[in-house]
Amino acid sequence: MAEKVVAMVVAVIVCAVVIMVPEVDATRYAVGGNQGWSPNVNYTIWAQDKHFYNGDWLFFVYDRNQMNIIEVNKTDYESCNSDHPLQNWTRGAGRDVVPLNVTRHYYFISGKGFCYGGMKLAVRVENPPPPPTASPVKSASPSPIYSGQFVLPAVFAIGALWDIVLRFW
Repeated sequence: MAEKVVAMVVAVIVCAVVIMVPEVDATRYAVGGNQGWSPNVNYTIWAQDKHFYNGDWLFFVYDRNQMNIIEVNKTDYESCNSDHPLQNWTRGAGRDVVPLNVTRHYYFISGKGFCYGGMKLAVRVENPPPPPTASPVKSASPSPIYSGQFVLPAVFAIGALWDIVLRFW
């Protein structure tokens, strides 16, 4: 019987957490679109109409035998210098993901001479904008039951009643 009570409490807690957790919206960007991480793509143009937010991901698809993904500082980005990388994101599969988990500028180049052919990407990562505020709902007959203020207490009350039913059943 105690197992049922524990299961009920866990179920109620899970429901409460699901109700209270805000929606997370991260975007995975395929770098270069259909052309991927390859020479002769203007990554400045590719990135110019995109907003990169903290929590987004960059997905690099490339020829793993020829290219790589090196994160560098701004100076090395501008000069295509891969001698002092901040991070080598090349994992060898040719399909690598870079998390954008810090609000800052990121600079990526492909070493092995490909940077001089345009294989470099600079992105500015921002904090996500605040969610839009909901406009007030006007109702002909305002009722607190439908306004949402009793939803969570109702879930707990139903859980407690269910627990009582199970104990006497």
